[in-house]
Amino acid sequence: MSKSERTTDDSEAPEITEPGGTSASTSASGKVQSLERAITLLHATADSAPDGDTASNLAARTGLNRATAWRLLSTLEQYGLVERSPVTNRYTIGFAVARMASVAGFDGLIRRAHGTLRRVSEQTGETANLAVVQQLGLTYVDEVTPPVVLAAKWLGRQVPIHATSTGKALLAWLPAEEAQALLEGTLEAYTDTTITDRARLRAELTETRERGYSVCLGEMERNLYGVSAPVLGSRGRPFAVVSIWGPQDRVPESRFAALGPLARAAADEIAKAAETL
Repeated sequence: MSKSERTTDDSEAPEITEPGGTSASTSASGKVQSLERAITLLHATADSAPDGDTASNLAARTGLNRATAWRLLSTLEQYGLVERSPVTNRYTIGFAVARMASVAGFDGLIRRAHGTLRRVSEQTGETANLAVVQQLGLTYVDEVTPPVVLAAKWLGRQVPIHATSTGKALLAWLPAEEAQALLEGTLEAYTDTTITDRARLRAELTETRERGYSVCLGEMERNLYGVSAPVLGSRGRPFAVVSIWGPQDRVPESRFAALGPLARAAADEIAKAAETL
């Protein structure tokens, strides 16, 4: 790091002693400089949505040197406040921010999507749920289950990307290199129908895009079958996934041709409603 960089970014500032004896650098106005810089980076990251930006560009936009910006972003990433794409190294706002600011985050999406999920569940007699895209995967955030149906509760659970129709709907609509990054490591076999061969999975993802929805044949839990469709943003990127699923005896493969278009229509309806967020 050059002397000029140190002077620009790490200028002398008074220190205050925190409870417990630690010290924190403060500006003349009494603000904690490291916290102020981190907040500035968060705002810059939010402004770069939906594609995000690199640490170098965020540093330039906030007036920080790259080393300081990188350290702050690394800390923010550890706490889930920002997320870094393993493919592009671009930073976006993290899932933790959405949880803490849920009124402006997923709660707004859930409110707009819930009526659609309820109608789909009533129409099909099966469970309808919504998963949102986050770092390296998906998390279920809303679910409507018919009152007469005893079904597993998936709220708050992360989605096995390769072993569910939900995950495959995300993979099929992501750029190939991003989908590849999500599939690093061994593809675990949850049941005897889980697809663990990458070539076979790629072929299924191609078929998924062609028909407009994904399917699951008991690949996560042997008795659970279902279909899913992506909720796409203005640039065609998935930011959520709608799923319809149930036990094999009620949702056999023969129902997929009818349920798939319903999931697709529900996803499109939610995408349109989300435009006002």
